[in-house]
Amino acid sequence: MTDRSCHAAWLSRSGETGQLGAAGSLFPWWSFAKTLLAICALRLAEQGRIDLDRPSAEAPFTLRQLLQHRAGVPNYGQLPSYHEAVARGDPPWSRETLLAAVGADQPEFPPGTGWSYSNVGYMLVREAVERACECPLAGALKQLVLDRVEVPSVRVAVERGDLAEVHWPDVRPYDPGWVYHGCVVGSAVDAAKVLAALFAGQILGPASVSAMLARHDLGGALPDRPWTACGYGLGLMSGEMGAAGRAIGHSGGGPGCVNAVYHFPDLADPVTVAVFTDGVAEGVAEFAARDIALHGELQG
Repeated sequence: MTDRSCHAAWLSRSGETGQLGAAGSLFPWWSFAKTLLAICALRLAEQGRIDLDRPSAEAPFTLRQLLQHRAGVPNYGQLPSYHEAVARGDPPWSRETLLAAVGADQPEFPPGTGWSYSNVGYMLVREAVERACECPLAGALKQLVLDRVEVPSVRVAVERGDLAEVHWPDVRPYDPGWVYHGCVVGSAVDAAKVLAALFAGQILGPASVSAMLARHDLGGALPDRPWTACGYGLGLMSGEMGAAGRAIGHSGGGPGCVNAVYHFPDLADPVTVAVFTDGVAEGVAEFAARDIALHGELQG
């Protein structure tokens, strides 16, 4: 990590806290927003405003299957045309163009029979949350998540200008509309606070947290990443990171930067760590999060 720009914040169950670099600056949270969307869905389910297990009128899959990437919805991550359009600075595709480009009418597998990571699936989660709340994502996050935790930096970027204050200069010209599930922005400090609050029982009830933790196992070690076992719950990457034990949270990446926000419940003093760094390898941020969890600092 010595040749990278690393910014991190952590807090333990006992109240110990720490920061590294510009932890209070604004960073795009990328796919950590999926955890927030899952929390929104579970809160709505607690309130009886949404049913996680009822197939929609338009599709055969359920919201729970979308949350766990088990709905069979194709993704845009492997589309050269998507990455080329982003690199050119094109305006984001319309919803209809996106769905046509990924072949959304041709599922990768029958719902519930497989697993495949899908940002498009989380766009559908976002839409379900917005319909239930009758407001855009920013308002839904506020009423379902952010009002329960003191995280003043967190916001939803909608237009290019909304990224003008983020830490990474290369991200500032990016159009957040390309993040179809929602481009959440906030500090490393507040990312750690949100995830710590989830596991402290401040946002969801115990049954809902348990539902989020129900893991679809995906195997063992991953190349160039700290996972020794990995799986996916509801909006949560979940597995083990060697001596650190269980790691539960989410990694993410976008143009020129990556992050890893994880809770480590098996340590003597359980700790939540949020790491943001430059580059394109999520494993770099994950290794940093693991090192901080184990040692209170980066190693190497």
